[in-house]
Amino acid sequence: MVELTVTRRSAFEGLHAIGVAGKVSATPAAFATRFSFRGDHHAASLVSKAFGVTLPTTLLKAETTGTRTAISLGPDEWLLLAEDGVAQSLADEIETALGTHFHSLVDISHRNTGFDLSGAEAATLLSSGNPLDLHSRAFPVGMATRTIFSKAEIVLWRKNADTFHVELWRSFLPFVWGLLEEAAHEL
Repeated sequence: MVELTVTRRSAFEGLHAIGVAGKVSATPAAFATRFSFRGDHHAASLVSKAFGVTLPTTLLKAETTGTRTAISLGPDEWLLLAEDGVAQSLADEIETALGTHFHSLVDISHRNTGFDLSGAEAATLLSSGNPLDLHSRAFPVGMATRTIFSKAEIVLWRKNADTFHVELWRSFLPFVWGLLEEAAHEL
């Protein structure tokens, strides 16, 4: 019988570093647990208790407690980010909390990846492929939304004044990363 060994590989393996000294740097996020959750406000309150983060009921907001973040993407949709290795136990806790309440909980940990863009020119670099006004008055700290970078769908979250987190499908990463790398040469 043939033994198979599965090695978990980072989606960033083989990509060049992005950074311009004193202006911007890109940092791949660590492996993480990610869920797409859909449900009404009552379901959201039940999940908040099980997840340990109050799911924001205001659209386009992110809430973080410790290593966990809940991002509101629609009136009944949230992206849940947690530390790596807790997908099954977290899913069990959420399912127990929800009981028979109507909802959808999908583990997207292996589909998605993420990275942070930090520095004084992070918004400028993101603007090279994103149509949103990323000025702090229009896109303040704590705001998050589903948007695009060039032709790729991303979730963009402003973590602090000069740091943005980008979540995207692993398959889109080389395309988005390559565009950011190219645009960084113009800074």
